[in-house]
Amino acid sequence: MLILFAAPALWPEYETLLPAALARAGIAAQVVTEAAPEEVDVIIYAPSSWLQDFTPYVKAKAVLNLWAGVERIVGNATLTQALCRMVDPGLTEGMVEWVLGHALRHHLGMDRHIVNPGHVWDATCPPLARSRPVAMLGLGELGLACARALQAMNFPVTGWSRTAKDIPGLRSLHGETGLKEALSQAQIVVTLLPKTPETENLLNAERLAFLPKGAVILNPGRGPLIDDQALLAALDGGLGHATLDVFRTEPLPQDHPFWTHPKITVTPHIAADTRPETAVGVLVANIARARDGLPLLHLVDRARGY
Repeated sequence: MLILFAAPALWPEYETLLPAALARAGIAAQVVTEAAPEEVDVIIYAPSSWLQDFTPYVKAKAVLNLWAGVERIVGNATLTQALCRMVDPGLTEGMVEWVLGHALRHHLGMDRHIVNPGHVWDATCPPLARSRPVAMLGLGELGLACARALQAMNFPVTGWSRTAKDIPGLRSLHGETGLKEALSQAQIVVTLLPKTPETENLLNAERLAFLPKGAVILNPGRGPLIDDQALLAALDGGLGHATLDVFRTEPLPQDHPFWTHPKITVTPHIAADTRPETAVGVLVANIARARDGLPLLHLVDRARGY
């Protein structure tokens, strides 16, 4: 097999790991960064790639995206090959750690102890997690993993998705009525949805107004899930805080009001990243399936956009 690694900025991280993983799996394959298009069997890809026209790759059985998000490639009209998103166990672990850490930060009120220039003796004891409802918007691989971790800490979690899901042990709502119910009860909201036309500005002024006073938003999903101006207005009103890891423009411009707003914490898109040491296992599994003509893992539904 000939595998084209069309993500040059990431090649140094995979140059040794990927061939070694293929060899361990008994897959006879050559991994290259340049090739005649008609000879390529599988393409490993990142949206920042030089490769934007997939038409010449007539033999390629699959395009394996190195990122979880596919919004920058799924609309490419030349892409007729099967497209798979990255579901990396290391990425999932990182996301769970970020969500759990920032949820506990706000739940326990850590800021008033960490940043306490006046040396105020504030002995206010936080409630137990069982008294702090969480709304998890998005119940895919990442959302469900984070919901389970929060449940393990005794947070009462309500999940929400655009379509109905029956998930054992998790209260799950869907649709507009379900979203209003989930938000109205939540003291912490986590947004882990893909960016699609249906999810852009999901948290707009109307829906942000459903949240109880003092509620906290954690957004490690996609920047456009939240209306920026509506969020700023809500924070100037009764919303408690927003911890944001993703933005419409990245890096976040220096003059953006998020940097200086006292109720916003900016983290630089670090909640989760594809980790080569675990991602190679996912790549190898799909390369083997492409070789053997088996159904591919994590296949993207073009109509849904993820």
